[in-house]
Amino acid sequence: MIRVVVVDDHEVVRKGIIAYLQTDMEIDVIGEASSGNEGATLVIEKQPDVVLMDLMMDNGSGIEATEQIMEKYPSCKVIILTSYYDDEQIFPAMEAGAFSYLLKTSSASDISRAIKKAAKGENVIEPTVAGKVFSGYRKGSEQLHESLTNRELEVLLCIGDGMTNKEISDKLYIGIKTVKTHVSNILAKLQVNDRTQAAVYVHKNKLLKEEE
Repeated sequence: MIRVVVVDDHEVVRKGIIAYLQTDMEIDVIGEASSGNEGATLVIEKQPDVVLMDLMMDNGSGIEATEQIMEKYPSCKVIILTSYYDDEQIFPAMEAGAFSYLLKTSSASDISRAIKKAAKGENVIEPTVAGKVFSGYRKGSEQLHESLTNRELEVLLCIGDGMTNKEISDKLYIGIKTVKTHVSNILAKLQVNDRTQAAVYVHKNKLLKEEE
C-alpha cells in the first residue's frame, strides 16, 4: 500500500480527492491537513510515501511545507497539486524539492497514477509546467551532458525514461550501489539537485531518440 497524506486548505477539494483515492486498493490515505505548517508536521510525524501538496495556503505555503519536509524527511515524494503555474510558484517549488507538479485540472485518475509513479521513483510534470521549466534553464546548460561518461549517459537516459534505480540496474546489468554512484555523479555534473531536474534536462535537450 502507498501511504499518502493530502494537504489542501479547501475542504471540498481535499475531501473530494481523499474520497477518490480511498477507492484505490493500492493507496492508503493516512492523514490530511489544511495548512502548510500543519501538513509539514503531520508528514514528518506519520512519514507517508507520498504527499499531495497545495501551494497557496494560509499558515504556511506549500513551498515552505515542502522545504520543511525535505529537510526532515527527504525520502518523501511531494507532489504539488495546484491551480498555479506561473514562474513565481513553479521554480521555488522545484527548488524546495517537489518531486512532481500537477495542476488541479488533472483528472482524479491522473492524480492516482502520479501517486503510484512517485512511489516507484518516477516523476510527473504537467506539460504546461514542463515547458516553463525547460525555458527557465540557464543558457549553456545544453553542453553539460558532454562531460558524462558513456555509462553515466546511459543512466541519465534511463532517468529521463522515468526508470527507478532497480529498473536501471536490471537494464544495464549493474548493481544498485553502482547506479546510485552514477546518479550522484550525474547530478553533480549537470548541476541539478535531484532526479526530477535531471529528467527535465533530458527532455529539454531532446536526448531521448524519440524526441529527436
